[in-house]
Amino acid sequence: MPTSPLRIVFAGTPEFAAASLQAILEKKTTNKYEVVGVYTQPDRPAGRGQKLVQSPVKQLALTNNIPVFQPLNFKLDEDKAQLVELNADLMIVAAYGIILPKAVLDTPKLGCINVHASLLPRWRGAAPIHRALIAGDGETGITIMQMDVGLDTGDMLLKALCDIKPTDTSATLHDRLAMIGGDALIEALEMLKANTLVPEVQDDSLTSYAAKLTKQEANINWSASAELIERQIRGLSPWPVAYTNSLAGVMKIHAAHIASVSDEASTPGDILVVSKEGIIVATGQGSILITDIQFAGGKRIKIQDALNGKHKAALEIGQRLGLIEQPL
Repeated sequence: MPTSPLRIVFAGTPEFAAASLQAILEKKTTNKYEVVGVYTQPDRPAGRGQKLVQSPVKQLALTNNIPVFQPLNFKLDEDKAQLVELNADLMIVAAYGIILPKAVLDTPKLGCINVHASLLPRWRGAAPIHRALIAGDGETGITIMQMDVGLDTGDMLLKALCDIKPTDTSATLHDRLAMIGGDALIEALEMLKANTLVPEVQDDSLTSYAAKLTKQEANINWSASAELIERQIRGLSPWPVAYTNSLAGVMKIHAAHIASVSDEASTPGDILVVSKEGIIVATGQGSILITDIQFAGGKRIKIQDALNGKHKAALEIGQRLGLIEQPL
């Protein structure tokens, strides 16, 4: 491995990726790494005004005077030529959101490595953080892997573990994994320069897939167990947010806990208890205490505030959630 700085091209888009880029930039004074270019998805319209918004990775790159490139994909010859011109030793990919063709993977001298938010081969795919929570996994982590043309199928270079807390949402777990990812990436880069990385082939028989989330799967099935529903709510927070139908229309559920109240005569979806702490709803097995909700056109509020609002009739004892289908 040459003693000169490792020429790095970074490809990523959201906050998760920005944490890894920041970790590299914090090491630039060591003269070990030089980020010669950053690839990120094109600016997207966002908010009520639909103004174009730069990705977190682009903002960080511009702040540090790093050239930014935003191709729609790498199908155009000019985009591939631009990457060749950067003369990178290594490309680091983290939540980029664009599939890289083999020609791109083969361009950097040392190939491309990926910062993936799971312990591969479990949860290959687009939504590993959410799927780990919904499945009730006790731990997850970061895998630094060598990229190939498959979907997260390349050799594993380094793993870092992360416990999943009983109160974790996808947001809190995301933030911890983003920091762990940055640390793991630096450790892997140090090992790469020292030529001590030992690639490990993934065991395909242990594979599970983290399919992209849809709004449709956020619809709560009250016949499921309280444990499963509680994990669904945490795993889908803050997006797309679990929801149910109520007398007041669609009601999003931002936070809930397993409750100790039970009523064998109740029907799943029935509201059993109403208090300032929340509403307790019957499920197929056990019950759940809902504390934070949101009605269409409104903002996230505590149940205590909702009981003083215009939709309080939808939260009364005996009301049944999930009966009327409403479009999101």
